[in-house]
Amino acid sequence: MASQERWCVVTGGRGFAARHLVEMLIRYEMFCVRIADLGSSIKLDSYEEEGTLGKALSSGRAQYVSADLRDKAQMLKACHGAEVVFHMAAPDSSINNYNLHRSVNVEGTKNVIEACVEMQVKRLIYTSSASVVFDGVRGVLNADESLSYPVKHNDFYSATKAEGEALVLKANGEKGLLTCSLRPSGIFGPGDKLLVPSLVDAARAGKSKFIIGDGNNIYDFTYVENVAHAHICAERALASKGTVAEKASGQAYFITNMEPIKFWEFMSLILEGLGYERPRIKIPAFVMMPIAHLVEFVYKLLAPYGMKVPQLTPSRIRLLSCNRTFNSSKAKDQLGYTPIVSLQEGLERTIESYSHLRAEHQPKRVGPSKVHKYLGGGRVADTLLWKDKKQSLATMLIFLAFYYNFVASGFTIVTTIFKIILLTAVFLYIHANLPERMYA
Repeated sequence: MASQERWCVVTGGRGFAARHLVEMLIRYEMFCVRIADLGSSIKLDSYEEEGTLGKALSSGRAQYVSADLRDKAQMLKACHGAEVVFHMAAPDSSINNYNLHRSVNVEGTKNVIEACVEMQVKRLIYTSSASVVFDGVRGVLNADESLSYPVKHNDFYSATKAEGEALVLKANGEKGLLTCSLRPSGIFGPGDKLLVPSLVDAARAGKSKFIIGDGNNIYDFTYVENVAHAHICAERALASKGTVAEKASGQAYFITNMEPIKFWEFMSLILEGLGYERPRIKIPAFVMMPIAHLVEFVYKLLAPYGMKVPQLTPSRIRLLSCNRTFNSSKAKDQLGYTPIVSLQEGLERTIESYSHLRAEHQPKRVGPSKVHKYLGGGRVADTLLWKDKKQSLATMLIFLAFYYNFVASGFTIVTTIFKIILLTAVFLYIHANLPERMYA
């Protein structure tokens, strides 16, 4: 039982995984918990008001502090009197904005480290990502911590997370501060506002029928309570005396459910569990890549005018089609981490928590969608929205052939025109000499 004077800080404490860690810390009565986040005040969801968090805030065993990582003075205030800091704050990984990610994941992490040193915090546990070793080109299978950072990362989030992690590990031992970094892979569970809601949106829009790649890529997912549990294990290891703390300090650890599964099978289980059709149509990743580049280009142009972050981006295509599995043996051996919730149970809990998004609870669409109307409601709309699958596939193949032969090839306009004329002439010649029985 912790005394009232032992405090810990959870940065980004209102985030998805951080909320589960805060609840776990309060339940275990290890520390009084200081929740640090950007909001000027804390707004509890209905289930939190009468739950563990609401009671802890009322009793004083938890408190909220508004703090921006990018402001060192605010971080000094947040870390004052704390024994441990769980640094979980990070921007939305789907927003591929370099300046945003660097300001938080790198510069903000520097402020957290300096605040820990100046406030004499004893332990700092950093929430990194398994993506820090992923380049988006080569898949990783059963990768362990000996795998180094790639020369180029898949996106700015991963690149800046790796920089932040390196800073945290380098700070180990500075004025008595002990640090370590956790690299969870594919966090899922109740309270996630990205994975399941986006899957349901895609299903309702008719987009969830597609599989990017061959559908056989293997992935490691981690139930959110296991991620919280791993943070507790890391803190206890650093707090131990002797060889346990010596081995754990200054180290990085992959955290998974230790149950690799086909990526698209996992997605299918969630969709089917909520009453939607599982993906079936396979589209090669190289087919989608030029479209994703075009979507990303349009987003860069229109983002200042309010365009939402698209799901179809090059980095996302690579994530959806590559193998990504990681070995958690080091965390098991040195931190004593093993999952406390199985993948199957985690899926069941997740599906149940989103029962309000089940297919039968969604309003039925009457008539064509707004997008279908905006596109004219004719053959063009049917093609673009995959109402006629054969026609859509044929159009996509023609587009890709044009892209790779006339755009990606780097031909000039004149060369391209002459190449089109040549191909047309060849086509007409062949067509004119085909035997008449072929038209019968």
